[in-house]
Amino acid sequence: MIFQKFKFCPGQTPSTASLPKPRKKVRLSKDPKPLFRICTLIPMIIGEIKRYLRDNNSVRVSRSVRDLAYKALSARDELARLGHEPSVDEITAKLCDNGIECDQTSVTEAMEAIIAPVSLYEPVCSGNGGDEMCVMDKLSDLGECEEAWIEDIALKEAIKKLSDREKNILAMRFYKGRTQMEIAEEIGISQAQVSRLEKSALERIKKQM
Repeated sequence: MIFQKFKFCPGQTPSTASLPKPRKKVRLSKDPKPLFRICTLIPMIIGEIKRYLRDNNSVRVSRSVRDLAYKALSARDELARLGHEPSVDEITAKLCDNGIECDQTSVTEAMEAIIAPVSLYEPVCSGNGGDEMCVMDKLSDLGECEEAWIEDIALKEAIKKLSDREKNILAMRFYKGRTQMEIAEEIGISQAQVSRLEKSALERIKKQM
């Protein structure tokens, strides 16, 4: 069946007849111009790749901030060769010595700006049961924790039990920033009386909380 499917020339076998003919050998040019052109294009290609990676990040950072950050990282690596981890002050001083105008705040902000953002759902470790723990699981909101709002309720209930004069004194003292002398002049009592009323009110609040 093989002989019926293919037509062979004299001296050919089925294994060689079905193979494609080899291409002609390509003679490389000895002219150095094409190689020189390729070498000149390599920096442009690398620049385009860097530009693409820079402009397609999830967080856009200005070019001036990025340049300052990269210079700060270079200065940090140079100072780290001295045997210790350089501080922001040392990095800033190094940049200023190199003729770069900057201060500690701008250097800190620039170095933080190029840090890649981390997703709240990024796994950080595995729990005892094998479940992964994400960054979100490690965060806490101190302003909304259970103890905070319980204390807030207790404080409001304790203040309700004070007299109107005591509430007024505490409001002027701690919310408006008045001194005891200013409060005394405004409500028409002595500074010593203001002090006693304030102290008594605070002690009763502490006992009820």
